[in-house]
Amino acid sequence: MKLTAFTDYSVRVLIYLAAQASGRATISQVAAAYGISENHLVKVVHFLGKAGWLKNVRGKGGGLELGRPADQIRIADVVREAEGATAVAACIGKEDEGCRIATCCKLRGVLGEAMAAFYAVLARYTLADVARNRDQLATILFLPVPSTTPARKRA
Repeated sequence: MKLTAFTDYSVRVLIYLAAQASGRATISQVAAAYGISENHLVKVVHFLGKAGWLKNVRGKGGGLELGRPADQIRIADVVREAEGATAVAACIGKEDEGCRIATCCKLRGVLGEAMAAFYAVLARYTLADVARNRDQLATILFLPVPSTTPARKRA
């Protein structure tokens, strides 16, 4: 199964915020870190906010932050919601899609089982699991490294 760009971006936004030491970022920061269009991320952020995985804070000092702890965000839930009712073949989940062998096809069951296995594996992982390497993620995403960055002094 190949994930859509929307799903990919959804997971990336969540990983970025899980790696972010301050826990808050802007769409511009996330877009720049991944080289993604801000316009695409606006839709993703809206979706993630509606689902409760993000809190969108308005005003000065606002931005995006996780809507719940990273260990409470299941990767399977994010992927399933972002992908919607997807199927690896047109006949999955439908009685008859015009296929001549639909009434006796065994592939349909095999593909359904494969999809179930795919989501079962994803269900074993949370956002915290995939963002455990915060320091590496922060370095790659041009963030201050969380465990080693001293607080800045203002002059």
